[in-house]
Amino acid sequence: MLSPDNRKITPALAIDPSDLTIGHLLGALAAYQDKPLVFRYDGRPIKPGYHVTEVKAGQFSALDCGANPESWSEIFVQLWDVDEGGPVHMPAGRFTAIIRKVADHVALDQLARLTFEVSDGIRPMELHRASQPALVGGTVEVELSPRPASCKPRDRWLEEQKAASASCCSPASGKACCS
Repeated sequence: MLSPDNRKITPALAIDPSDLTIGHLLGALAAYQDKPLVFRYDGRPIKPGYHVTEVKAGQFSALDCGANPESWSEIFVQLWDVDEGGPVHMPAGRFTAIIRKVADHVALDQLARLTFEVSDGIRPMELHRASQPALVGGTVEVELSPRPASCKPRDRWLEEQKAASASCCSPASGKACCS
């Protein structure tokens, strides 16, 4: 049950600009359908036989450490880092076909936060965010980096400080820089 002071959900923080959404990833891969798609994490490429084992879409509601209600949508793409599919990485077109097949059955918010869950079947699953795909040689590479924890009230406060500093020091304000 909601109490009177938390009926309104605080708008979610903007997605980190270095994070990709599923829509941005699919759009970037569209030009490279025949190129091998190589995810990189922990300083190395994923094995050529990797599998997309699951794609999940979720709507989340939470209370952050400052007692602020939060809500967001997120898509999880689970990668199984095994070498069972052959000597080459799957083409980007196959990956996009898998995601589009999921979209036929599960509503995928194209602007949702995108998280990759990666495991080799032995080590625990790790959460990663994806960077913009890059054409490297004859392959499309997507760098995955660990998704760090954060304190949303602190993140909001830092954004407010940055905005306040930028607004008082900007040339448009006509004021000398704040100290």
